[in-house]
Amino acid sequence: MGVAEDLGDALAKDTIEAAEKLGDQELIREVARELAATSSTSEESFMTSVRVRLAERRARKYLESRLKNAEWITVLQQ
Repeated sequence: MGVAEDLGDALAKDTIEAAEKLGDQELIREVARELAATSSTSEESFMTSVRVRLAERRARKYLESRLKNAEWITVLQQ
């Protein structure tokens, strides 16, 4: 990754964690606006990383749910 991508990803990770701790999902948009004011490239990298990280998290929760359901089905069939 390049510098913009690396920095955008690190900031995305930290911002997602902060938004969860604060219970304020608007924080992500606010940080994106601050970046966009000075660097559209940085804002794009940041938002791409946010979307990828949040999508991965949702997909992982779905996968975990499916595995738990499969375990219950196996238990019930025994």
